[in-house]
Amino acid sequence: MIIHTPERQCLLLERLRPGGFWQSVTGTMRWDEAPVKTAAREVHEETGLDADGLVDAHVQRRFPILPEWRDRYSQDVTENLEHLWFLPVRKVCPITLNAEEHSAYRWLELEEAIVSVTSWTNREALERLRA
Repeated sequence: MIIHTPERQCLLLERLRPGGFWQSVTGTMRWDEAPVKTAAREVHEETGLDADGLVDAHVQRRFPILPEWRDRYSQDVTENLEHLWFLPVRKVCPITLNAEEHSAYRWLELEEAIVSVTSWTNREALERLRA
């Protein structure tokens, strides 16, 4: 989920593990959950923000799970299916981090956010916001 202001200031979160890994809000769907419910739940869990106004970008990306993330999944799961959502917010605001997942946050101008994220799918999502 790319959270951004009308001026395209974008929220990035730093993961606890691995340190230095900057990303947008991400999360895992529960078996009984629709993608929109997952997006709203993860926004609230990771930032404390209300997810009213989520916009489905109708973009999905399938990619192999990297070795550093393997321990999060069962042995038979080898790929991840990512859904892209945008959440426009009126202005930069304080965030309540989930201390079990993230150590810091920052609001960055779009171009700086693009070069700051660690994940190529995050970079691509931010580039879509630019377009």
